[in-house]
Amino acid sequence: MSEHVSVYQLLGVALLVLVVFAWTAGLAYMLRHGRHEAVAWRVAHGLPALPRPRAAAPGHESVELTPAEKDAFAGLVRQFSGRR
Repeated sequence: MSEHVSVYQLLGVALLVLVVFAWTAGLAYMLRHGRHEAVAWRVAHGLPALPRPRAAAPGHESVELTPAEKDAFAGLVRQFSGRR
């Protein structure tokens, strides 16, 4: 069978096998050793599209409703719940 295959074809296949092997080894190396660096970079920089969270949230505010406002709110609740 090798009498029908030229030297250039054999060299091409050998070169292709070497390139595939080198690419696979390089990919495996990057996947193994790149994880720690990528995680460290993500922790340090965060996601660039999202704003950084605040260190502390502001205090919650509350306001006392007057009796008229409480009655109006109760009327709205009854109206939206379908009861009259």
